[in-house]
Amino acid sequence: MPASHAHHHHPATGYLLWLATGLTLAYAAIEAGVGWWAGSLALAADAGHMVNDAAALALAAIAAWLAGRPASAWHSYGFGRAEFLAALVNSLALLILVAWIAVSAVQRLHEPQPVIGEAVSVAAAIGLGINLLVAWLLSRGERSLNVRAALLHVMGDLLGSVAALLSGIVIAFTGWTPIDPLLSLGISALIVGSSLRLLREALHGLMEGTPFTLIPEEVGQALATVPGVASVHDLHIWSVAPEQVMLSAHLVVRDLRQWETVLDASHTLLTERFGIHHATLQPEPETRTVHWVTPNT
Repeated sequence: MPASHAHHHHPATGYLLWLATGLTLAYAAIEAGVGWWAGSLALAADAGHMVNDAAALALAAIAAWLAGRPASAWHSYGFGRAEFLAALVNSLALLILVAWIAVSAVQRLHEPQPVIGEAVSVAAAIGLGINLLVAWLLSRGERSLNVRAALLHVMGDLLGSVAALLSGIVIAFTGWTPIDPLLSLGISALIVGSSLRLLREALHGLMEGTPFTLIPEEVGQALATVPGVASVHDLHIWSVAPEQVMLSAHLVVRDLRQWETVLDASHTLLTERFGIHHATLQPEPETRTVHWVTPNT
């Protein structure tokens, strides 16, 4: 029955994501206003980052809801892939945001602008508190690729608030405005690394890549050691959702009458050793090996 393959989610995850979205959006509006009034790029960038965060959190919440829906006749694997899509969109959005901050920061270094340090510090300190609360909320949910993507946005934003706070303090005491764009550049560099890693994982999943935690050769060799199995070929491993791994393989069996025993042993091995719970295994009689002799034999 297809519905049994639906990817079950931590029920609180969606609720936590929506709560985090609301908190983030509310504060982004305040921060954008103060940033504009105080002339701070670090605060404006932080507000932009928070709007971006809110969108990321909303997207993650929608993906979590979709992934939790049961499979149907038209979507027999369910909607778990929505999480890969959300992570992809989120990582790309982060990279675009970083590019915007970097360009603005370089312009600011060439043409310094006055900044009201005290206002920046107060707004950034409140922002930091909100980000800590949102990060804490998210860390209580499950750690799926999707939630990790949302958490990455929030952690980047948390760093943004720290930078804006430092920049406000430095400007208030020394009047040295270049600190504002310099710190913005520093944060951008930190966010780029994690965004690229996330982008790679999301693309790998969407392209049906073998999960990074598994080595196909190892899985194939392990299956070949099951009593009664002569060899293994046509082995495929992919993910339909970040935590839902699928496998299909052809097993050449010495005695087809023993297939049920071989099948049980193979499933047990895949579940216990590799955490693969959904495998489709096709038996083939050993006499047919002549049709698929490998080129190096």
